[in-house]
Formats: sequence, structure tokens, C-alpha cells
Amino acid sequence: QVQLVESGGGLVQAGGSLRLSCAASGRTVSMYPIAWFRQAPGKEREFVAAISWSGGSTHYADSVKGRFTVSRDNAKNTVYLQMNSLKPEDTAVYYCAADQRKYYSETVYSSANEYDYWGQGTQVTVSS
Repeated sequence: QVQLVESGGGLVQAGGSLRLSCAASGRTVSMYPIAWFRQAPGKEREFVAAISWSGGSTHYADSVKGRFTVSRDNAKNTVYLQMNSLKPEDTAVYYCAADQRKYYSETVYSSANEYDYWGQGTQVTVSS
């Protein structure tokens, strides 16, 4: 069983930066694609970014492209989301998710239905 734990959230002013971490325990996730999603109050969960098992493929939502960067350190069993130039509309709970069914795949997906392990989330609040 895989457990995913997000950290690094907090309160930041608009234009600031945060780096989120998604640490896995219980089993390695180094062979799985990992994605970040977010959910703002009263809104649907939405895709943010995804990275393939090797880090060779990444995919971003248009709303974060050029501001957010997803990366991973498989030796540490951890995936990161560097968020720069934050905007108030980035305020949400951020979740990481693993897709254990597509191990060693370079293809990444933006649909939440593709991911079967989820963390509990970390709150990101951007003040204006």
C-alpha cells in the first residue's frame, strides 16, 4: 500500500513562491506517473501538473504553464511542485496522486480517474 503525504503549503502574498512536496511511503512510487491536482472551495478538483516516472515527460494545465514546475527525485521517493508568481486564484487544497497501473510509462494524464493513490492535501492560500 502506498501512502502519499503532501507538505509545503501555507500563506503567501501574490507574486510569491512555494514549493510543495509529495513524499511516498509504504512502497516506492519511482516507477509511477505522479500528478498534482487542486480544489478550491466550491469548485471541482482540477488538474495542475503531471510527471512521468522518469521525469522525461511533463504536462501542465494552461492556467499554471510557465509559473509552476513539477519535478521528482526517485531516490527520495518524492515529487515536487515549484510554484512561482502565485496568484490569488491559485488558492486551493493541493493533492498529489499516483497512477500505479501505468508503471514505467512516459505517458501522463490529466484526468483524476487515471490516478488511484491520493494524498490528504496541503492548503495553499495566496493573498492579494
